[in-house]
This record gives sequence, C-alpha cells and structure tokens, in this order.
Amino acid sequence: MPQLIPDPWFFIFLSSWMIIFILAPQKILNHTILNEPTSKATKTSHSYWTWPWS
Repeated sequence: MPQLIPDPWFFIFLSSWMIIFILAPQKILNHTILNEPTSKATKTSHSYWTWPWS
C-alpha cells in the first residue's frame, strides 16, 4: 500500500504549507486599504424620523 509510505508526499505537503505560511501574509499585508476613514466620515450626527401616526 503506497499510501502508508510518507516519504514521497509528506515533504511536498510540508513544503507547500510552509510556502503558503511564509509568502501569503507578505502579499496580503502589501495591499493598502482603499477606503480609509476620514474625520468627515465619522461624524456622529443623528437625524431622527418623525412618524405621522405616532
């Protein structure tokens, strides 16, 4: 049963996960946030609705 011999596929499995864990965070963190909040966007004024039947 060749599935029980871990030599051929275990190294490929470990090396692919190591590449993902090393390269993926660097590529993800290189992206900039497009919609950075500004002081105008964080305005806290509330406009309340008036209901005619209340």
